[in-house]
Amino acid sequence: MLLAGAGCLAAGLLPWSAFASLAGRTAPILAFVVAMTVVTELVDDAGLFRVLTDRISALGRGSVFVLWLFVLALSAIATAFLSLDTTAVLVTPVVVLLAVHAKIPPLPFALSTVWLANTASLFLPVSNLSNLLAQSNMSLSPLGFARLMWAPATVGVVVPSLLLWLAFRRDLRGRYGPQPVHAASDRTLLRASAGTLFVLLPALVSGVPVAVPAALAAGFLVAMFVVRRPSALRWSMLPWRPLMLTAGLFMVVETLHAHGLAQALAPAAGAGETFPDLLRLAALGAGSANIANNLPAYLALEPAAGSPLRLGALLIGVNLGPLISPWASLATLLWHERLQSLNLRVRWGGFAVAGAAVVVLALPLAVLALWLGNGMP
Repeated sequence: MLLAGAGCLAAGLLPWSAFASLAGRTAPILAFVVAMTVVTELVDDAGLFRVLTDRISALGRGSVFVLWLFVLALSAIATAFLSLDTTAVLVTPVVVLLAVHAKIPPLPFALSTVWLANTASLFLPVSNLSNLLAQSNMSLSPLGFARLMWAPATVGVVVPSLLLWLAFRRDLRGRYGPQPVHAASDRTLLRASAGTLFVLLPALVSGVPVAVPAALAAGFLVAMFVVRRPSALRWSMLPWRPLMLTAGLFMVVETLHAHGLAQALAPAAGAGETFPDLLRLAALGAGSANIANNLPAYLALEPAAGSPLRLGALLIGVNLGPLISPWASLATLLWHERLQSLNLRVRWGGFAVAGAAVVVLALPLAVLALWLGNGMP
């Protein structure tokens, strides 16, 4: 995809002025993605996620249902503050292994992480790359973004959780026995990682450009690992493939915009801020995400969302909607890779049907919550 974008630029299909504007807008966002990937990889290597699941297992006090509620909370919080990809890649394996070791059917735990990785990514700008793009467009502070999106984000957590309980309520009954505690191999690194997140998370919503605290956190953890465990530092930690894919998508969609994409999509996207108008835009975003992918869907429709309320509706569509096709969200593909490495198989047909049920119920409710919570134009 990066080659396609570079080809568009070299051939003159993407004007240099448009490319310069695109680079100025997206370079800080991509820098943030790189820094946060390094932070979460090193935090995981220090064992923090395993320690958290040990604590969750103890707090569950043998109740499968209570344990599952803690898994939902961990998935939602990790997604909101550390991004949906963190939940898909790092939370999923520890949660699934926890279920397997406790002799609990792992499927409801696995679906919890992937559904909330997508649907809980409406809370904060850092939760999803599309949110960061929208925030830069709206010129909102992180707290302003949260005030706009908290109600639909809450719907995005509650509705999938209720559907999961209805579908798996028999599996979520019963008891589990005491689970082994994983000792950290280096408690200094564990404390450094926990302290870094303790400082970083409020910094990400402070209004400071998010790339700055993320880069400082990444630099600190890299320095700690250079001293304590240099073998953990490897080039493969950097998200090369997603980064090249994302940069290429930015360039290709910008090329299409330079040749009339926004005008072509305007009739389908509609206009206005009534509930039907917002639902129409959200549904178009969800459909486009499941046909292609949520990021190009957002980029293609962004010009049609000319106000914070309409951008909020578009984010509902492209964040909450990608639960049907496996390629609709990169997080879903990463989640599936993790499940394959754990020998847990998921049938895509069943995944699509269940995801469609979530989208059909949650999408209009989330749009309604957005509309009711922001003035009912």
